[in-house]
Amino acid sequence: MDIKQLQYLCNLEREKHFGRAAEASFVSQPTLSMRLKNLEKELDLNLINRGNNFEGFTAEGVRVLSWAREIVSVYEGLKLEVASLKQGLSGTLRIGVMPQCSISLAALLKGIGQQHSGLEYRVSEVSADQLIEALSSHSVDIGIGFFEFSTLNELKFQLFPLQDGGVDLIYHPEHFPQLQAFSQMSAQQVAELPLCLSEPSRYFRRYLDNFFRTNGLELHPILESSSIFQLMQGVFVGLGCALVPRGHLIDDMTPALKRCALDIAPMSRHAALVVAEAGRATPLAQHFFGAASQWLATQSVDFTGR
Repeated sequence: MDIKQLQYLCNLEREKHFGRAAEASFVSQPTLSMRLKNLEKELDLNLINRGNNFEGFTAEGVRVLSWAREIVSVYEGLKLEVASLKQGLSGTLRIGVMPQCSISLAALLKGIGQQHSGLEYRVSEVSADQLIEALSSHSVDIGIGFFEFSTLNELKFQLFPLQDGGVDLIYHPEHFPQLQAFSQMSAQQVAELPLCLSEPSRYFRRYLDNFFRTNGLELHPILESSSIFQLMQGVFVGLGCALVPRGHLIDDMTPALKRCALDIAPMSRHAALVVAEAGRATPLAQHFFGAASQWLATQSVDFTGR
């Protein structure tokens, strides 16, 4: 058994396809298949359900895979630690982020990068449940999103709470000139507007739907999308208005758009920057978490990137 076989196994779990797993491992598909069969022979266990295509892992494979993740994570952490001793804080950090969280991720990365120019980032948008799983399985190094702190504490994650700045209504004054008279709007007033909203499966959207439903109101989305870019385009051309967590957008990117606060109850979950417990987080993730926490502590409540 060697580390490459365990890496191939983890890549197969992520890609769920032999060909893509081989590409991710920088080997040919026959080589990947042969090395994994050798691993099964050495362990005297069937790890993979094989048919014409990859059909998942056996029960024994799932248990071996859990160990493989841990070993690969420790190995990658060792490589990063050695690199950091030679070059300082550097490497590729994998970040999982929930859509429409209460911070501009780009502003955070820019702030960190001013002190640690050797960092590179790979960012994936994931749901709340996917983010917890990705952190637990070491598929991502850092998570940013909305969490139940009791769950994070049970899983022994480290966290830095992000300020809940509330919710803003974003609109174009040329298409909705009447809204310029408001500095804050009620749920009743917002319910009368056409809206550009994230998909109903997103946590932030579920939070909005639940609040309005509890108050006997209904939202009227004209445009629904998983893409923030598409939603902002909808707002810009006047299809409707958007509801976003304050701090999520960089105002200078959309100078034509205006915002006003929505009178709304806080979310039941809390926004946070999250990493695995000390000792299980990679050195790179731990260093980033410390630097990010320090940077966030120096910022104002409104993280707009200004």
